[in-house]
Amino acid sequence: MDLPVDEWKSYVLQKWSLLPKSTQVTVCTAETLSDIFLHSSSLLQPEDEMFLKRLSSGYLVGKDPGAPLFYREQGNKKFQEKDYMGATVLYTKGVSHSRPNTEDISLCYANRSAALFRLGQYETCLQDITRAQMHGYPERLQLKMMLRKAECLVTLGKRQEAISNSAEHPLSSEKEENEQISCASSSVTLCTDPLKGRSLIATKDILPGELLVREEAFVSVLNPGEMPPRRNGLESKWDTRVTNGDLYCHRCLKHTLATVPCGGCSYAKYCSQECMQQAWDLYHSAECPLGGLLLTLGVFCHVALRATLLARCEDVGNVTTKSKNLVQTLSHDLGRESEKNGETVEPPVSGCDVNGRYESNYNAVLHLLPHTRNHSPEHKFLCALSVAALCRQLEAASLQTLTTSLKSSQPEAAVVPAMCQESHIWGPAMLRHMLQLQCNAQAITIIQQTGSKENIITDSRQVRLATGLFPVVSLLNHSCSPNTSVSFVSTVATVRASQPIGEGQEILHCYGPHESRMGVAERQQKLRSQYFFDCDCLACQNGKRRAAAGPRWEAFRCHRCGELMQGDDVLSCGRASCTESASRDHLVSRLQDLQQRVGKAQKLLRNGKLTERAIQLLLGCQHDAESFLSAEHSLVGEIEDALAQAYAALGDWQKSAAHLRKSLRVVEVRHGPSSVEMGHELFKLAQIFFNGFAIPEALNTIQKAEKVLLVHYGRGNDEIQELQKMKSCLLDLP
Repeated sequence: MDLPVDEWKSYVLQKWSLLPKSTQVTVCTAETLSDIFLHSSSLLQPEDEMFLKRLSSGYLVGKDPGAPLFYREQGNKKFQEKDYMGATVLYTKGVSHSRPNTEDISLCYANRSAALFRLGQYETCLQDITRAQMHGYPERLQLKMMLRKAECLVTLGKRQEAISNSAEHPLSSEKEENEQISCASSSVTLCTDPLKGRSLIATKDILPGELLVREEAFVSVLNPGEMPPRRNGLESKWDTRVTNGDLYCHRCLKHTLATVPCGGCSYAKYCSQECMQQAWDLYHSAECPLGGLLLTLGVFCHVALRATLLARCEDVGNVTTKSKNLVQTLSHDLGRESEKNGETVEPPVSGCDVNGRYESNYNAVLHLLPHTRNHSPEHKFLCALSVAALCRQLEAASLQTLTTSLKSSQPEAAVVPAMCQESHIWGPAMLRHMLQLQCNAQAITIIQQTGSKENIITDSRQVRLATGLFPVVSLLNHSCSPNTSVSFVSTVATVRASQPIGEGQEILHCYGPHESRMGVAERQQKLRSQYFFDCDCLACQNGKRRAAAGPRWEAFRCHRCGELMQGDDVLSCGRASCTESASRDHLVSRLQDLQQRVGKAQKLLRNGKLTERAIQLLLGCQHDAESFLSAEHSLVGEIEDALAQAYAALGDWQKSAAHLRKSLRVVEVRHGPSSVEMGHELFKLAQIFFNGFAIPEALNTIQKAEKVLLVHYGRGNDEIQELQKMKSCLLDLP
């Protein structure tokens, strides 16, 4: 997803292996990104472009005249089955494949309005009715739609759309903004260290939950999700599966059931006409004809392109001067100095302006390290050749746009991105960004509900929605046991203190390898291979000194005395008086068998009709787990959580709460009592007590859950809002 598709990667690596040794050496020893790009670009042959074009053509990203009818019919089937959500998504796919101002698009909008009406989305239903009329909805069908419009207005009581916004206010409303660093609070300052580079340091004692940074992404790209290319021989070339692109705005990442599509392609969809126009003006006019290519080249290449397109819009100053500054910056970061009138011009800290202020802008993005020398020659060649191919296609698309606009005598359509005429400048810039992303890309995540819609108890997981660049957040160094928590609303990242931070201490963020998710050796290897440094955080130092038992959530226990087992290939009981031992392979095999049985039980639970059978299977798993797994093993917690869900489905709230409390103990051992994971589990326990009318227990758990979740999310979080509603309801009871 991040890097190009496997077929293109294999093709490029094969091409690299067949290059003369002298050519490989030339690329490997190139001193600048410009040289790497130019050498690689000169090696891009027409047959390479043709191969890439064949791969790109496998993605259905244009307007297809046959698709709207197909999706409308599929949506109608879902509608008849009363699956209105499924119908809405299929009608959305029909809308995205329809050309503007056609009967196809008007019918898809009208049908979607009917599904939205059944879902109770009355304001959105009215918007779709208006859209259907704008695109020429047939007169013969108007009556039914007008009756729907009238019902919406009656249901809404003819009220105007609510203007209140639950989103949190700008940083200044919560904390005084930092004069040195944009988007940061006054509680932190920017420092540099010869070994660790730039970092953020606390200027005072900071409490858990305190807001430290709130930054909008300089650039972000929605991860497409599962979008396999079309294959010959499929029954249908149109995919009915739901992807991120069907449910989230491609510009602001807002969740929406009723997207507005780009008029020129089927893959870009937006939450509103305004978002669509902004995206078109900023970058999508260049991206629109390249959808299949961008999906083939991966998210990193797409982010790199969009970053350079946004850079052109950030400053309306002289393009030539800007381009020269770009080349100087690129040269400077590869070991040369940027000079003006023979004197070195160096800002106080890398990425700051001449006044020493660090802004969340393109200048800061440029100064994020690409680690050019750390990447393998093959990886640099893959990125460079991909960017070169993208530049060629941008040039071809721009020439086609220019020719069309001249023929149609439309001056406004003759705007050709200047970067296409300066590929020797912007090609290296895109290459730089693509290399930067391995170490600096930030996954924009959301909390997504899992399980069936019928589940009374909310279960959720964190999923990756988009990839972005946040220059200020990128200042945070890594720790496997961080003192901050990062959350996202739309394209805005919010960093809060997750524990007390003393004055002078460093503000630390986790890049992914967390001590609660993987062992020290695995973390160190991952950080070394992806981020090019050896982690020496406190968690890693402590981890190296621990006994060979491994983390408690992965540990095996002695079936005779219950103590943890230790060792490598052969595990021995940790109790000196016990002589029990076992092969690791044997225990791992038992664990895998147990995981399969738990998975089968979870599948039965999702079915919703075989709950009793699932409970019997889970109780058997629970008994087996007790014989060889640590009490804090993650699978033990998973079993207890599934049992809690099962008993909740049967309305046995007492048993449900008992099992979830056992699951909570596992979560607390692994993630800590104040972790975001603990907050989500406490939220589930509060729901169980609430549904079971256990009022004192519910109020107590609500208070605990609120306290934890407020630290990580602030008051705008959905779960916190739900907790407050439950508390109000309970307090209002006689």
